[in-house]
This record gives sequence, C-alpha cells and structure tokens, in this order.
Amino acid sequence: MAEQINEHFMLAIDLFSGAGGMSLGAKQAGVKTIQAVEIDPHACATFRHNFPKVSLFQGDIRKYSPPVLPSQGSIVFGGPPCQGFSTSNQRTRSKINPLNWMFKEFFRVVEEACPEWVVFENVQGLLETEKGFFLSLIRAELSRLGYADSCGALNASHYGVPQTRTRLFVIGNRLGKQFVFPQRTTKKAITVKEAIFDLPSIENGASVSVLSYRSSVLSDYARKLRGKLNQCSNNIVTKNSNHIIDRYKYIFQGGNWEDIPNILMQNYKDKERCHTGIYRRLREDMPSVVIGNFRKNMLIHPVENRGLSVREAARLQSFPDRFVFKGSIGFQQQQVGNAVPPLLAQAIFQNIIKGI
Repeated sequence: MAEQINEHFMLAIDLFSGAGGMSLGAKQAGVKTIQAVEIDPHACATFRHNFPKVSLFQGDIRKYSPPVLPSQGSIVFGGPPCQGFSTSNQRTRSKINPLNWMFKEFFRVVEEACPEWVVFENVQGLLETEKGFFLSLIRAELSRLGYADSCGALNASHYGVPQTRTRLFVIGNRLGKQFVFPQRTTKKAITVKEAIFDLPSIENGASVSVLSYRSSVLSDYARKLRGKLNQCSNNIVTKNSNHIIDRYKYIFQGGNWEDIPNILMQNYKDKERCHTGIYRRLREDMPSVVIGNFRKNMLIHPVENRGLSVREAARLQSFPDRFVFKGSIGFQQQQVGNAVPPLLAQAIFQNIIKGI
C-alpha cells in the first residue's frame, strides 16, 4: 500500500527529473519537491548535490511506487523522454520508438499518487508527431483520471530566459480549477551579451571548473544569477581540433556552416546536407538559439572562436551560478541541454499557486 503524506503546503513529485530544472523552477515559485525519479546516474549526482533534502529514486520509473499525495495543494510534474517527439528527429519520430510510450509510466504514477495538479512538459514537436496522436492519448489519459486540462506552448524568451526555446505544457486539475497560462513577463528579450559576457574568460578546451568572473555584472539578469558569488563552477568547454577552430574563424554572428569555405569542409560528403543549426555562432544582441545538444551542434561563442562552456550554456538556460553540474564534460553538457529552463518552469508553477 502506498504511503500517505499529510502536509499543509504545496508538495510535488518530479518524474524524469534530469538535473532538476523543473524542480528548481518549482522551488523558486514556492513549491516543495519531496521526491524525484531519474535513471541517469550523472544527472542523479547533479540532482543530489543541488537538492540534498529531496528523496531521489535512482532507477527505472517502472519500479517506482509513489506516495499518496494530499488531495489539495499537490503536483506531479515532469517531462518523459522527448527525443522521439523532437522535430529534429525525423528517423524515429513515430509510434515505433519505445521512448514515445514512456508517458504511460508518468500517468501510472499520477493515478497512484492522486495529486491535485498534473504538469506534463515536452517538446513542441509532440503537437505534430503522428499528426497529434500522442498528444491526444495524453489528454485522454488525463480525462480518464478525472483531470480537466489546458494545453499551451510557451517561448522561454518571454519569461526571462535568454533563449528562444518553445516547450509544450499540458496541465490538469482534478478539482475543477482551470489553469491560466502565464502572460509574458519580459517586454524585451534578454540577449546573449547580457546573459554571459561577465563569465570567466576561457579558451578552447578549458578544463578548470572554478574560476573568477571576467568582469562586474553587465545586466540585472547576470546580477540575479551570480548572487553573491565571487567565483563560479563548470567553466569547461569541449576541446576542438585545429581544423574546427579554423572553420569558426569564418562564421559571423548569426551565421552557420554556410559561411565556411568549401575547401575547409572537404571531409563532408555533401556539405549541403548540413542542417542550419550546425556551426551556429550566437548573436550577442539577441537571445540564444535552442541550446539542446550544444556540443553536437557546435554552437559558437559570439566573439571567441570556441564552443560554449557548460556554465555559459547553463546561464542561457537560466540556471543560477550556484547550481553545480556533475560528471564529465559530455554528461554535464547533456544535462544542461536536456533541462527545462528553471525560469520558464517557475512561471508555470507561480500560476498554479495563484489558482489554489
């Protein structure tokens, strides 16, 4: 029999938590995550470091048994694996991909925990995968469990995140309360320059994690994420070979692989098959493009011929500098790219609290 939890404030369970972007957004909004579930050991190490008081179930969600949550003021939230729904994944973006069915475990936990609120997060591609087949199933599951739902796609740059990144949210309530999606909180989007130009000066292949800041803060956003720190961690960047660095030199801000001379791209069988996100140099005067797999896409610093550091990518995702990522550089990069921007999650949870 599932354990019964009785509390007098809003409690939550975070499923498929990753490094904890949604849990951080929940915490910033005043929601207390009591349990989290994640299978990746490196993401678990990061989650434990940053949320030492949260009970973390490390393992297969199919083996997780949740507690029964209070009938009011409780949430189950999370984003099942989204690779199969991503618009960049045309090869296995179908019913065949087993990852596309992990949402069933999400709703098993919802049924057992019986929270008041459900927050299901995923990529916008879920709207289009199999002509909306999976989204229809998700909403049908909510209805079967007695939840009235609202569905909407939000652009993170509208909520204080210096990144143009759209995420889909399906939010349900079983007590008849209608969720109202948050209005845009920023009139002017935060730029890459405002977000990262005060961070430590590093070079291609930098491997020293903790460094002092480059300069005084340049914006309210940087000031907020720095807090009272004099140094920050995760200032590490992939070491690219010399021929990759030579390519970077030809790419202007906002440009991509198309700016690279053909003679430097001869190892590509067909250069024209590169997608537009490859070798993208960020513009300092605009929000970042989607961080995602920023190492694989070779996102380039606006003014330096190198990739983004883990800390720079974390800033562009709205993680505060006190948030430490664990594991080798590849695992840190994956955790940052997979995360829900905390400020975007915070906006969602704040509106849930308003609806209590």
